[in-house]
Amino acid sequence: MNKTCVLVLDNIRSVENTGSIFRTAEGLGVSKIYLIGTTPAPLDRFGRKRADFAKVSLGAESLISWEARKSISEVIVELKDQGFKIISLEQTPESKKLEANSYQPEALTLIVGNEVEGVSKTALDLSEEIVEIEMKGEKESLNVSVATGIALHTLLN
Repeated sequence: MNKTCVLVLDNIRSVENTGSIFRTAEGLGVSKIYLIGTTPAPLDRFGRKRADFAKVSLGAESLISWEARKSISEVIVELKDQGFKIISLEQTPESKKLEANSYQPEALTLIVGNEVEGVSKTALDLSEEIVEIEMKGEKESLNVSVATGIALHTLLN
């Protein structure tokens, strides 16, 4: 089954992480990326391409649709109205283990969050499901771009 996937980056701080996520998302077939709040965009405030972004994304920003927005709640409501299932990647007491072949909707949205604070409470409250990647070592989490790649690959295959 071909799934349509939209990615929402919730106040990601690092241009390197954001550029890396663009490259991974484009390679895995994500149809659109929403950049929320402070998430770095491929263009600066004057509309010029950011060299630091392009260095990491390797041009993926030209191959995938993206949009910068201030309000995550508006984006989530719009996506729900379009029939997207909303999934957040976050470690919470309610999180379910991210597992392959567990996600059947044809249209899904993955929300990933800030490197320090994680996915915002607003986004978590509006999510239909919260998932986490099972960790087996002493470290409790992964870099946001690595986690996004693992989650997208799991959700889309």
